[in-house]
Amino acid sequence: MRQYLTANDIANTVRMTRSLHGGTILLVEGDTDIRVYERFIDNNNCKLIPSFGKYNAIDALTILIRGNVKGIVSIVDADFWRLDNIKYPNNLFLTETHDLESMILCSDALEKILSEFGSDKKIKQTGKPLRDILLEIAMPIGILRWISSPGKNNLSLKFKDLFFEKFIDKNTLDINIEKLIGEVKNNSFNVILDENLIKNEIMQLLSKPYDPWQICSGHDLVEILSICLRNEFGNKKAKTVTIQVLDSVLRISYEYSYFRLTGLYSSLESWEKLNPPFKILK
Repeated sequence: MRQYLTANDIANTVRMTRSLHGGTILLVEGDTDIRVYERFIDNNNCKLIPSFGKYNAIDALTILIRGNVKGIVSIVDADFWRLDNIKYPNNLFLTETHDLESMILCSDALEKILSEFGSDKKIKQTGKPLRDILLEIAMPIGILRWISSPGKNNLSLKFKDLFFEKFIDKNTLDINIEKLIGEVKNNSFNVILDENLIKNEIMQLLSKPYDPWQICSGHDLVEILSICLRNEFGNKKAKTVTIQVLDSVLRISYEYSYFRLTGLYSSLESWEKLNPPFKILK
């Protein structure tokens, strides 16, 4: 049923909640976001509502602002909006990086994961932080996602359920861009794609100094981290860690002290100062 919920449905849920709660109402994309943000907000003065999609959250917020409903804000994944210079309303806030998962991986939560599942000796032998390795591998995938997005070529490529080990060598951790394009193409039904043209566009964009944290998808980074830990940089415990468990442990490892260092936290704090008596943060 969730896939049939519209922005109007979400706006009506907010209106019903407002009849019982006079404080801030924070719209987020889904249940996963709630499990993270609920630990950082003032739960007495701010209520979280899942919107079951980014554009449901944005459109519901727009409906409510037009209806002059006060104290309504929303947090959504930035995706490629900063790269595409997308404008958005004052009550809408974006994750500091591409999405919530990448924002977590950008923090010291990654170090907590590595202390539990990583081999310090193997990681030190690389001569560079594992975080940088993850970004290097994820960049071509993120750029292909960007090329496919509405802000670029609007190719409607499907990235869900990709088998990453078809294009990432689990021993060398090298990514094969041709195999990446082929895997995404095979995963996208009835899509006509000039693979050489797409590869050239990826290589061209890779040569430019874009911020990898705005390009790399958190889901891709977690998939790559899982491959790294199971095959190259993990300890014995890492051999059996599934992507689902890794995803969950990362969310749990993300502390309030890390969140306070983000631009998102600062933006929410500024909104509170401009909109008394509404509160969001603990």
